[in-house]
Amino acid sequence: MEKLKLILPTMAYADQIMDYKAECRAADSSMDGCGSLRRFDTAEEWLADSALYTDPATLPEGKVLATQFITVRESDDKLVGMLQVRHYLNDYLEQFGGHIGYSVRPSERRKGYATEQLRQALLWCKEELGLDKVLITCLTDNEGSRRTILKCGGVYESTIHEPDMNVDLERYWITL
Repeated sequence: MEKLKLILPTMAYADQIMDYKAECRAADSSMDGCGSLRRFDTAEEWLADSALYTDPATLPEGKVLATQFITVRESDDKLVGMLQVRHYLNDYLEQFGGHIGYSVRPSERRKGYATEQLRQALLWCKEELGLDKVLITCLTDNEGSRRTILKCGGVYESTIHEPDMNVDLERYWITL
C-alpha cells in the first residue's frame, strides 16, 4: 500500500480540498471527518472555521475542541482522505458522533486508506491527547467503515437511532 500521512490542512491544499468536496458531492457520498466543509464555498473559509475548534477561546458554544486532518499520499502529495479528531465528547458525540470521523475520496476507496488513516489517528489520540479509548460510530449499512473500525480493534457496543437524521448508527470502542 502507498504511504500516507495525516497533516493539518493549509492553503497549499486549497484546490485539492475543493476537489475532494466536489468529488464527494458528485458521488452523493457523505463527507464524514470533513468538519464543516460542506457548508463553505472556499477552502479559505473552511480553514478559518476549522481553526475555531483548536482554541478554547474561539470554540463555538456547545462544540468540542477538534483537530482537522487531511490524509495525503506521500508519493504524489494527493489528498486522499479527511479525518477529524474530537478531543473529548459532549452529550451528542457521546451518543452519536464519537471521537473520530473520517472519509476517503470516492476515487481512492478500497485501497486500505481508511484503515491506515484511522490507525494513524488512533496513535495520535494516544500520544497527543492521552486518550486510552475512543468511540467511533458508523451507519449500520456502511460495511466499509465497519470493516475499517474492526481492523483497528473496534469492539461493538450497541446500535442507536439518531432521530434528527433518522439513521441507525453502530457504536464501537477502540482501546488504545
